Amino acid sequence: MTSDPHTRVALIIEDDADVRQLLVMTLGMNGFTTIEAENGRQGVALVRERRPDLVTLDLNLPDIDGVEVCRQIRPLTDAYVVMITARQDEIDRLIGLEIGADDFVVKPFSPREVGARVNAMFRRPRSTGANGSQSPSGAEEPLPAAAVGAAGAAAPAQVENLLTHGPLTIDAEGRIAMLDGVELPLTRIEFDLLATLVSGPRRVWQRETLLSRIWGDGWINDQHLVEVHIRNLRKKLGEDTKAPRFIRTVRGVGYRMMPPSAA
Repeated sequence: MTSDPHTRVALIIEDDADVRQLLVMTLGMNGFTTIEAENGRQGVALVRERRPDLVTLDLNLPDIDGVEVCRQIRPLTDAYVVMITARQDEIDRLIGLEIGADDFVVKPFSPREVGARVNAMFRRPRSTGANGSQSPSGAEEPLPAAAVGAAGAAAPAQVENLLTHGPLTIDAEGRIAMLDGVELPLTRIEFDLLATLVSGPRRVWQRETLLSRIWGDGWINDQHLVEVHIRNLRKKLGEDTKAPRFIRTVRGVGYRMMPPSAA
């Protein structure tokens, strides 16, 4: 670790030396001090020892696969995790496993794209995590304020940073979402998606808008990410997609909340 407390540290867990060096160069050019691990066990040990801000994690490691490494490090750190895979069709499966990764990059990748994605992640709001770290700016950014509708339009109730929508209650400061009084086991992205949708319940949220607001401006062409995370969020809400209780798909546009009475 460098002596500069503001230097961000990236851990690269990758067995391919060429790919590892490409990531070292890419992340170094984006202001990171990098440390390297050639296998999963070494990577887990370095997470405990060095407390990195970012982890890039190859899916196919020689000892423990990347999915298992991600499961092991998630209780140890709130670092952003970027999974690296050789096949595009693996991304749906990885996100569906809800392993706690923040992004997925397919080989071969563009160093410029990786840099843009990583910088976009560090501009996202981030809660205090397992290692006691805060958002890169030093304080968590507030979630969007409740939208004010047209005259007579219902807006979500908001009391001391609480948003309510029917049986849903969202504590923006504590980053807790509850359904019928039971806390939902949401990932960071799922929480941000739900809080954003509830903050403007009458608004149709375009996929591009959600990408820009939650992932950052460098992600506009990745609408598939929104769809997959919305699908996972719906599962946790117990949604029937044919008769949605909370999240309605507006075909060709995006998503909006169902009226509170329907929930």
